[in-house]
Amino acid sequence: MKPVLASALALASLVSAGLAAAWAPSGDALRTLGSGGAYSDVSSGADGAGLIHAAIDVPVPPKVVWTVMNDCRVIQRLITSAVSCRVVQGDAEHTGWDIRETVTKGNLFIPSIHNIYRSDYQPYSLIRFRKAGGDLKVEQGQWQLISLNNGTATRVLYENLVAADIMLPAGLVREGMRKDTAKVLMNLKRESMVYPR
Repeated sequence: MKPVLASALALASLVSAGLAAAWAPSGDALRTLGSGGAYSDVSSGADGAGLIHAAIDVPVPPKVVWTVMNDCRVIQRLITSAVSCRVVQGDAEHTGWDIRETVTKGNLFIPSIHNIYRSDYQPYSLIRFRKAGGDLKVEQGQWQLISLNNGTATRVLYENLVAADIMLPAGLVREGMRKDTAKVLMNLKRESMVYPR
């Protein structure tokens, strides 16, 4: 799991990547956001993949959230299993895209994952990402940052179709993804609120 958060991350075209039209929170998701929490749901995708939809409201401007998401120095505070993060090609600020490599440590049930993904950026509102190598079988999705309260807050929306070789029942894997995604989003909220401006 990443965030950085995730990451941050990338996708050349949401439609060509096979995801449906952009997701928007409603019902339970909006109630969770209204209470200050992170909403996360994982449904079954094709070929055993999990389709993650998640969201959180962060009481800082989109540019701050964006900066935190894309700062490799912060990744271990966002994704606690992260070992490393580095940009191997491109430059988000100057070329509008990059390729990043992240490594997360595993445990008794989940293997360590070496992930390489390309991100395409539209500052400070959209990061589309897709698999460019590494251990994951499938990864494609996006981060969307929506300005709230006259630019003083941000709604973060996350979508990811992801699959990995994990020898556990699919239901347990999806539940793990759901919990991990919510934790990453809460970490993103915390780090965004203390990040130097």
